[in-house]
Amino acid sequence: MNLKKAMTQEEVKELEIQLDELKTIKRKEVAEKIKVARSFGDLSENSEYDEAKNEQAMVEEQIMQIEAMLKNVELIDREALTTDVVEIGLHIKVYDNKYKEELTYQIVGSNGADPSKGKISDESPLGKALKGKKVGDSVEVEAPGGIMSFKILEITK
Repeated sequence: MNLKKAMTQEEVKELEIQLDELKTIKRKEVAEKIKVARSFGDLSENSEYDEAKNEQAMVEEQIMQIEAMLKNVELIDREALTTDVVEIGLHIKVYDNKYKEELTYQIVGSNGADPSKGKISDESPLGKALKGKKVGDSVEVEAPGGIMSFKILEITK
């Protein structure tokens, strides 16, 4: 079983920034909250202390998750990609048959998805449908509003 997650260099960099912020800033903030809450006295009935300890646990969990992701990265070399078929890291221009408009997306790993910026996950319904397809191919995707139909117009780096 392959636990590797495909990611672009940009996605890895974003995770590294997030990890650094959690380790250097967030940990210190939470430690300070715990220190202040301890100064209030009796810890058995100290909601501030309980809250700070819960926040500390969440921060540590996030750190562990990001570190695990970074250990299991299959880095996508964008320079080595070809534009023959849709793959992670490539930009795809499609024609939406329902709304009669052209849309451009970048296929990214699940951690880099941000639909508001045109970045869709390779694990999303549209990402799965597009992956491996060529210019001229059409795909159908089941969406909450019904079946969506797209034609691939262009694949670029």
